[in-house]
Amino acid sequence: MTITLAITGKSGSGKTTVVKAFLRLFREIYPDKSILLFDNDLSLELGHSFNKDIRKTIYGIRSGKHEYKTGIPANMTKQEFVEWAIEDIIEPVEENVDMIVSWLIGSKDCRCPITSDIRGGLTKLIQRYDFVIFDCEFDLKYLNQLVDYPIDTTVIVAKATEEGVHLAQRIEEYSKKYAEGGQIGVILNKVKGGITEDISSMLNKYHLDILGVLPRDKAITNGKGGVKKDSEVIKEALREILFRLNLPLAGEI
Repeated sequence: MTITLAITGKSGSGKTTVVKAFLRLFREIYPDKSILLFDNDLSLELGHSFNKDIRKTIYGIRSGKHEYKTGIPANMTKQEFVEWAIEDIIEPVEENVDMIVSWLIGSKDCRCPITSDIRGGLTKLIQRYDFVIFDCEFDLKYLNQLVDYPIDTTVIVAKATEEGVHLAQRIEEYSKKYAEGGQIGVILNKVKGGITEDISSMLNKYHLDILGVLPRDKAITNGKGGVKKDSEVIKEALREILFRLNLPLAGEI
């Protein structure tokens, strides 16, 4: 059984830090489970946070611009070729953790055979892992155009400001139909001194499901977190709210 977690939000909201904190938390709780990091953000920031300049992308397969490590095997069907090509662009991050990067994608309505073949190949890839963490663009639409796979929990990362809450409401509105059947909610990030009454009122007005609150990590805020963007503070805060997410408890997978 594959457990899927999608992280969405505006650029600068702290998505990459939250993705990496979830990764570290899952590695502690489920040390023997396999994890796929799926970078669906056009900024490609997730790879950079691991000090990796990943140029091998799903777009490279689609466009025919990817240079393969070995010669292309003969006598493959188009679907077999795409699945072989996807294997070629998987980037090992650490033990039991891999990453794949999408970059630009084609429209889901495109009738090009390659679109369907990529969707099928990615579905098979996702099903091979115990956990898949999607680092998404603004909302789920961009991911859904690439691969239509059930998302167990969608987390919208937002700042605890009026603008942040307003954007979270828009992301939920745009993402809801793609998250059908799964959980979708907001995690407020970089919170200092609690949530104000105005912000609380906005959250109630928009009927947003608040999954939790993350404190401001001064190390990252002051630039001391470096390119890695690892935060022990955020990881431990996520541990405290993990029970609110539609994810299995230890031993259930």
